Amino acid sequence: MGNLFNLDGPVLQFINKLVYSVYLNILWFICCIPIVTVGASTTALFYVSLKVAKNEEGNLTKAFFHSFRENFKQGTIIWLILLGVGIVLGIDGYVLYHMRFENAFWTLCTAIFFVAAAAYSVVLMYIFPLLARFDNTVGAMFKNALFIGIRFLFCTALMAVIYFVMLLVVVRFFTPAVIFGEGLCALLCSYLLSNVLLLCEEKTEEHEAAAD
Repeated sequence: MGNLFNLDGPVLQFINKLVYSVYLNILWFICCIPIVTVGASTTALFYVSLKVAKNEEGNLTKAFFHSFRENFKQGTIIWLILLGVGIVLGIDGYVLYHMRFENAFWTLCTAIFFVAAAAYSVVLMYIFPLLARFDNTVGAMFKNALFIGIRFLFCTALMAVIYFVMLLVVVRFFTPAVIFGEGLCALLCSYLLSNVLLLCEEKTEEHEAAAD
């Protein structure tokens, strides 16, 4: 029983991870304040969270800002594209909701909207973890995020549930849980993504070896 509460025991390890998630959430929030830096901040959050998931965290602050600087340009470009597309989808959804018609054209437009919104959500969940681990072009990041999200659909569904539950808890049940917010979501998703990204790394190495 005593082993549960020693420094390397599961209880204290779990508490440490929760504390890390709170600290990372605070760093993430502060670095998101200019709005345009959301992409770089989220990439840095996943960079550290993925390390924490593998027990390789080291200095959290140093690692966070290292990734923030390294991925600032590409993360900002990706975020601005996502923000623009998100605004367009939001406007489209608003228009479709308030202009309901009982005809085939409205039904088709609504179906297209839901497909586009689903694809957007998949890319949003995967693209920053991918940027945290891989070097690639912006276009390739978008394509790979969508492809991997569809390929590992069960993982995608679990990640969506994590974000939905956190949002539900904060909005409906216990607002102070916002202190965990994106930090805890990123950490939980990082546990799910560790094997997926490892498999992607292996595939990348195989392709590079074959190309040589």
